[in-house]
Amino acid sequence: MLTAADLSMDVGIVVNESPADEKSNFLPVFQSGSCAERGLKQYMEDEHVCIDNLVEHLGASSNFPAPGAFYGVFDGHGGTDAASFVRRNILRFIIEDSHFPICVEKAIESAFVKADYAFADDSELDISSGTTALTALIFGRTLIIANAGDCRAVLGRRGRAIEMSKDHKPICISEKLRIEKLGGVIYDGYLNGQLSVARALGDWHMKGPRGSACPLTAEPELQETNLSEEDEFLILGCDGLWDVMSSQCAVTIVRKELMLHNDAERCSRELVREALKRKTCDNVTVIVVCFSPDPPPRIEIPQFRVQRSISPEGLNLIKGHM
Repeated sequence: MLTAADLSMDVGIVVNESPADEKSNFLPVFQSGSCAERGLKQYMEDEHVCIDNLVEHLGASSNFPAPGAFYGVFDGHGGTDAASFVRRNILRFIIEDSHFPICVEKAIESAFVKADYAFADDSELDISSGTTALTALIFGRTLIIANAGDCRAVLGRRGRAIEMSKDHKPICISEKLRIEKLGGVIYDGYLNGQLSVARALGDWHMKGPRGSACPLTAEPELQETNLSEEDEFLILGCDGLWDVMSSQCAVTIVRKELMLHNDAERCSRELVREALKRKTCDNVTVIVVCFSPDPPPRIEIPQFRVQRSISPEGLNLIKGHM
C-alpha cells in the first residue's frame, strides 16, 4: 500500500493547526539526533543544542515540569562568536528570567533580547558577528517554538508538514513593512544591502542604541501548540536545508526513515546528505526530535469502491452493439 506521505513529496505546505484531540493524555517521550556539515562554505558557523531531559540537565533543585526538553539551531554569520555565545547562554537566560515559569512565553522573548545585550557587553567577542536563533522548549505536552531569523521548525503530523515558524527574510511582506517603517531599506533582498535576514542576535554594527527601535531586531516570534498522538516528530533546520528542500519533502523523508530504522540521528544525517546532494551553498544543521519510542505507523489509503449506473437507454445502446 502507498502511504499518504508518498503522495506529497516536495509539494505544498500545511500551516499549523490545533490537534484534534485537545483532551488527550498523551505525554511525549523524547529521543533526538543531530547532524551538522560545513558544506560548500569555507567555514562552519552553525551551532546547535539538544537536551532530551531538562530536569536531569538542570538538576534536582529545578522546578521545571517533567517531561521537558530543549533544542536550538543557531546559524552564525560574520564569524562564530555570536552563534557560540547564544548556544551557551540562551537556556540560562530563559530559566533565570523573572517571568519563568509562570509565563514561559514572556521569559523566552525576554531571554532573546537579554542574550543580545549580554553579547554586546562581552569585550572579548566580535560583536559585529551575528546569528539567527531557533529554539524549541517542551514541557509536558506544550511545545513553544521561538524564532529570530530564517531557520525553520516543522512538525511531522501523521505525514503532514506543519510549519511552526516563519522565515524572517527581508522580502517577507510583514518584515518588509516593519523594516521600512523603522527607516531601513531593502536592496536586492538584503536588509540595508548587508544582511539576508530581518531578525538576528548580534550584528551590533547594524543596530542603534540598545532599547531603540531598529530595522534589525533580536525579538523572536513565538508559536505554541499542544502535542498529541498524531505529532510524531519535529525537524529544526537552518536555511541551508530549507533553501533546497520544502517542509513537506523533509517530513516525508524523515517519516520513511523512521519506519525503516526508528533512529532520529540517522534521519538528521539523511536530511543533511540530501541537502548536500541538492547542492546547497550553505552550512547545513538539522535536529530531529521524536515524540515516541515507537516508529510511525503505516498510513493506508482507504480503497473506495466506485459504482457506476447505466441508464436503460445506454443499456439498450450497448446491446445493439453486441
